[in-house]
Amino acid sequence: MEEERIGFVGIVIEDLSQAARVNQVVGQFQELVMGRIGVPDHARAMAVIGLLVRGGSVQVGAFAARLGNIP
Repeated sequence: MEEERIGFVGIVIEDLSQAARVNQVVGQFQELVMGRIGVPDHARAMAVIGLLVRGGSVQVGAFAARLGNIP
C-alpha cells in the first residue's frame, strides 16, 4: 500500500472556456480533494483554484497530469 500524503495543487485557468473540463477532472478525483478555494479574476477573464489533496503519489500524480493536459 502506498503511503498517503497531504499536498497542494494550484490551477490557473487562463481560458475560462476550459473551466468545465477542469471541474470535470476535479470531480473524477474528488476522493483526493480535502478542500478547495476558487478566486475568479473577471477583469482578466481568468481564475485560480487551490486544492488541498490527500492521497498516494501515484494518485496525485495522475490527477495533476490530467489537469496538466487541459489547455
